Amino acid sequence: MLEPEKIKQLLQMDDAQRAVYFVKEAVSQNELWILTDEHGCVMLNTEEEDCVPVWPNKEFAQAWVTDEWQNCQPEAISLNKWFSRWTHGLADDELAIVVFPSQDDQGLVYYPDELEHELKQQQHSINKR
Repeated sequence: MLEPEKIKQLLQMDDAQRAVYFVKEAVSQNELWILTDEHGCVMLNTEEEDCVPVWPNKEFAQAWVTDEWQNCQPEAISLNKWFSRWTHGLADDELAIVVFPSQDDQGLVYYPDELEHELKQQQHSINKR
């Protein structure tokens, strides 16, 4: 459970800082968070890409459960499941990932293989310690 002060701090970071936090947190927790509804995973649209938003903690995903997404539920996905199913599935569907978007829809966009590379690199650096 994140403290409210920590949440406030993280939300004040820029896109790149939130992406770094996301990678470290997802690897340390061995999971990431998406939002789902009865149709599956929710999507955000950038000018160029259809994206699946991902968050490092349930609290941040839960914060998006408002307005048109009020029927959504945060769902944790283990990194093993992400690597074995999601990376290839998203790539096959030509979808990108927006990492830890802020409430004004800002966040860094990654292609599935790029995000997997970042997560595995972080795992590798932790395992070397």
